[in-house]
Amino acid sequence: MIGRPVVRRGRPGLIGMAARTAVVAGTATAVSGRVAARQQRRAYAPQEAEPPQPVAQPAPEQAQQAQPAGDTIPEQIERLAQLQAQGLITPEEFAAGKQRLLGL
Repeated sequence: MIGRPVVRRGRPGLIGMAARTAVVAGTATAVSGRVAARQQRRAYAPQEAEPPQPVAQPAPEQAQQAQPAGDTIPEQIERLAQLQAQGLITPEEFAAGKQRLLGL
């Protein structure tokens, strides 16, 4: 019997249960402390203003209808090209507007 390690089977003893309970309680305390601190930071943090909303650009059809009647078709197509170059309309919208202006 000398030299054989003592192997314990079954449930942990009194010291093991106390150690496990201490670890679980310590973890719960740490987590609840962080949660409470986070809630306090959120409650007392200055409220950020909402980001400014982008100004809505008129749709190409609305832009075309709002133009004066004295504009010639080439001038209107040039305006569409400028809108496309600025990235305000897609190439497909440019082609559709150009076809509409040319009556195709």
